[in-house]
Amino acid sequence: MTDLSAFPITRKWPATRPDVLQLYSLPTPNGVKVSIMLEETGLPYEPHLVSFERSDQMSPGFLSLNPNNKIPAIIDPNGPDGRALPLFESGAILIYLADKTGQLIPQDASGRYECIQWLMFQMGGIGPMFGQLGFFNKFAGKDYEDKRPLERYVQESARLLAVLDQRLEGRDWIMGEHFSIADIATFPWVRNLVGFYEAGELVQFERFTQVKRVLDAFLARPAVIRGLGIPKRD
Repeated sequence: MTDLSAFPITRKWPATRPDVLQLYSLPTPNGVKVSIMLEETGLPYEPHLVSFERSDQMSPGFLSLNPNNKIPAIIDPNGPDGRALPLFESGAILIYLADKTGQLIPQDASGRYECIQWLMFQMGGIGPMFGQLGFFNKFAGKDYEDKRPLERYVQESARLLAVLDQRLEGRDWIMGEHFSIADIATFPWVRNLVGFYEAGELVQFERFTQVKRVLDAFLARPAVIRGLGIPKRD
């Protein structure tokens, strides 16, 4: 049996199946990227809930795996060269799992880098901007008297949606005919923006018809439906 005892995180979240990939996460837009990827590829894994209510992300065990105290993070006991691989940052994990399985990323060099380009578009733009809009629309930021921050993030989120909408014109998915890690990274955030963050009206989401079309297709995928609920909350 694989021994993961060298990783302190396994003392807080013991592995019952140490021979499969260990996922430490929460079903947030960033967290479900990895659970959806794992469900899409069929790679065996064991999920562990990192509860923000309990501040699990600040525990010494979790920080030993990700010093940046963010989910998701993984340990792959069957990593490169036969060694266990710990990894954090959702985008890095998606690229790693795509390479490991040979799935959901183009195999030609040009297509691969184009896909990574759109993954970075989500990581550097959509995620941070939508997250800030959520803060100023739904959470503590909504109480600020100065509404200029909210207006700034509404405008930037709408601009990013326009870029995405243009990209999707005439395409089934971000990369064209084939579903990819770019879609897995992007559409949980779009879902969160118009759902949990309640910002659809602010950004006039209905005008982004291509984004809405592809979001609906994304949410109809069986692996996406499963992944959106993993790990199960307490």
